[in-house]
Amino acid sequence: MKILVTGGAGFIGSHLVDALVAEGQNVRVLDNLDAQVHGANADWPSHANRKAEYLRGDVRDAELVRRALDGVEVVIHDAAAVGVAQSMYEIVSYVSANSLGAAVLLQEIIARKAQVKRLVVASSMSIYGEGAYLDSEGRIASPALRSDAQLEKRQWEHSDAAGRPLRPIGTPETKPLQPTSVYAVSKRDHEELFLAVGNAYGIPTVALRYFNVYGSRQALGNPYTGVAAIFSTSLLNGNRPFVTEDGQQSRDFIHVSDIVRANLAALHCEAGGGRVCNVGTGRPTTIKRVAELLAEKLGVKVSPDVTGRFRAGDIRHCFADPGHAKAVLGFEAKVKLEDGIADVIEFARKQRPRDDIAKANRELSDRGLAR
Repeated sequence: MKILVTGGAGFIGSHLVDALVAEGQNVRVLDNLDAQVHGANADWPSHANRKAEYLRGDVRDAELVRRALDGVEVVIHDAAAVGVAQSMYEIVSYVSANSLGAAVLLQEIIARKAQVKRLVVASSMSIYGEGAYLDSEGRIASPALRSDAQLEKRQWEHSDAAGRPLRPIGTPETKPLQPTSVYAVSKRDHEELFLAVGNAYGIPTVALRYFNVYGSRQALGNPYTGVAAIFSTSLLNGNRPFVTEDGQQSRDFIHVSDIVRANLAALHCEAGGGRVCNVGTGRPTTIKRVAELLAEKLGVKVSPDVTGRFRAGDIRHCFADPGHAKAVLGFEAKVKLEDGIADVIEFARKQRPRDDIAKANRELSDRGLAR
């Protein structure tokens, strides 16, 4: 098959390109080599698989997208501006890159709908907002975003109207979507645009809701990327990892190799058309534990800086219910965080990243988005 991977020079996309090439697929990459990810004046990174074809440019460039789609049978859309916090003050940039970018790509896809046989789009767990919970009587609860008044009191956990604590559980695909950031809204756009167009034009489409991805090739110098990369950068610069709230908020960390396996399953599974699937492990890990684990593996005796501060739009707990992906795609995550973190460490030791997290935090504080 001839496959187009947008964002194929980036963290996740480049690993996916490697796997597709290894399968013997004919792969074309479209990537704009964003400076925040790849550095100023970046050329194709050294990890870019030389057996793929590369086009440099933006998915909002319709003429370039037409060239990229020439002869393509499958599109895997991984290109996106990534960064929950930054999206809250770079609103036009994120909506344009993500929502408009998806629209331009889809407009060109339907112009050759008889040629394109399958679509796979990278969605995100961020579109859930808060994850799923159970109340004290075992009923499903979907709490709203925590109020500023609650957070100002440093009362971090969710509770019901009577003050009884809610217990986080694995979040299923059926949970109502409550995106709490501009980034999350734009990723919901990704998912819904692809599913709507795929359904209308009879193109089998799978949306994969990635949870918190980590692994090699994640941009260590980008202070708006995943926490494993951010914490590694801080530790390598001799700084304490900056942890918000009390550090006990939990997420579902999934290794990039498992993300690749999920994409391949979506590509080849006949039952996958029109489906939405979580791509997570189903295992929650606290943010503080990630920082401690990285310090331990790096051999650095530095404890995380648990600040008690909070950011607008942050959620408390969200981890995957992975059952649907297993039933529909036959996919199940294999890599445990304690094992996969070695990949991050090995990659991080070879880099010389600059720690810009303090600058990023100042930008949020100056705008009243962190306090």
